[in-house]
Amino acid sequence: MSDRLEQFLARAEQLIARIETILPQPLGAPDWQASVAFRYRKRSSGHGTLEPVHHVAAIRLADLQEIEPQKEKIQRNTLQFVQGQPANNVLLTGARGTGKSSLVKACLNEYAPRGLRLIEVDKADMVDLPDIIDVVSGRAEKFIVFCDDLSFEEGEPGYKALKSILDGSVAAATPNVLIYATSNRRHLLPEYMKENLSYTHTDDGEVHPGEVVEEKISLSERFGLWVSFYPFSQDEYLTITAQWLSAFGVPQAAIEAARPEALVWALERGSRSGRVAYQFARDYAGRHAA
Repeated sequence: MSDRLEQFLARAEQLIARIETILPQPLGAPDWQASVAFRYRKRSSGHGTLEPVHHVAAIRLADLQEIEPQKEKIQRNTLQFVQGQPANNVLLTGARGTGKSSLVKACLNEYAPRGLRLIEVDKADMVDLPDIIDVVSGRAEKFIVFCDDLSFEEGEPGYKALKSILDGSVAAATPNVLIYATSNRRHLLPEYMKENLSYTHTDDGEVHPGEVVEEKISLSERFGLWVSFYPFSQDEYLTITAQWLSAFGVPQAAIEAARPEALVWALERGSRSGRVAYQFARDYAGRHAA
């Protein structure tokens, strides 16, 4: 009888061990000395982990041209944060390829020696933000939780989670965490023409948005700092192209000669963005180096 009991208990322990492997586990802290940037990843088992980024983009603030007003706002806010002064969550919106995410990475490189760290989170994992913040809340470093190309469709769970974290949860804001997000949508949700019909007009001419519009505006309003980016003019595009060509070691005379090619490249791409300028510079520098 005792042998059967022992066998039963052994099998029960094996079964419990297997069940524990598939149950959600508390988010553990990574090796904080391994990097200045981390990426939150959720495995197929549902377990989330913070993984160090071993090859952080080397972009610097000086590399980013023709966005001086935006750069000044982001740099000032980030410096306040690093110094322990009040600072805002940031929403960077506007034209694609104009340097929104590059500016955040450049600020990380600028202030990492002073204790700034970055955690990149995909929008699908925004529901896990409270767990991520709990892990870093007791650390001495300052953490930017960064979500690139953030936008939501109707009903996505991450939308509510982000609203609560930004401003709305009963828990107090954690002083060593800010959220920086980039988006091509100013209000982060799709907007439809029919929603304009929900606006109401008062007798004195005031306009009041309807409930649907109010709900869409409510998330973006919780970011304390909005920074807008705009399409580049031809001259601005050429200035950015010249800067990147110079960064790749192309001599000044060749940079001037490359202007017509750069314009054709932009015309073929249908865009004069900073991203297109960088891609042209890589192509040109590579061809001429060969």
